[in-house]
Amino acid sequence: MYFILSKILLFLLFPLLWVFALFLIALLSKNPKRKKRFFIFALVMLYFFSAPFFLNQVANWWSIKPGRANEPKVYSCAIVLGGFSSIDRDKVGYFNGSADRFIQGLKALSTGKATHIMITGGNGSLFPGDFSEASWVKTQLSAFKVPDSLTLIESSSRNTIENAVFSKPMLQKAGLKPPYMLITSDFHMRRSLMIFQKEGYDVVPYPCNLMAGHNDNSLTDFIPDGGSIGGWEIYLKEIVGYVVDKWK
Repeated sequence: MYFILSKILLFLLFPLLWVFALFLIALLSKNPKRKKRFFIFALVMLYFFSAPFFLNQVANWWSIKPGRANEPKVYSCAIVLGGFSSIDRDKVGYFNGSADRFIQGLKALSTGKATHIMITGGNGSLFPGDFSEASWVKTQLSAFKVPDSLTLIESSSRNTIENAVFSKPMLQKAGLKPPYMLITSDFHMRRSLMIFQKEGYDVVPYPCNLMAGHNDNSLTDFIPDGGSIGGWEIYLKEIVGYVVDKWK
């Protein structure tokens, strides 16, 4: 029920929906002062969510630095969280904009930083089909000549909580001892790290797929950019998800 409810209510975190609602209230209002007030609110909110500067400040605050102070020379496993592949209309898998998760996991394995790699993630859609992300990624690992003996595939989880719950017995059965590398997108690392630690994991964060908050500010950051609105949707989802998952 929680999984279904979270998917249904996700649309409430879209900033453009809030801006549109304010513009609609202003348009329908018959009171001139109220109409002007809501119109100004809508413009201010639209600028706030579209100027990269404000998103960068939140992203920088939210970011988790790589935990490399007391890391071992070699990890027994690099845990790579799913969400970096999708399917097209022909039901064929492909790497999406979060593919750096896969790249960094494969890099850790190929450079000897980790002796094994785990891909955890099934299908997080509200109405899942037959596609399983981890199973598809296994075919991509085979294409890179990665031996099956070095891979662990967890293909049943639908979200980060299930990633942590379903992966643990597989790691134990394989005899892979902690600490593990935890590889996921920078915006997703804070919530992922909290969830895995609550499940009793000893993991070292390796954020990747940097999206915002990692460059020096410039005057152009105050110029509205449609991409920032999409970034806010991602970070708002993570922040709300973090609060809910921590409470659970």
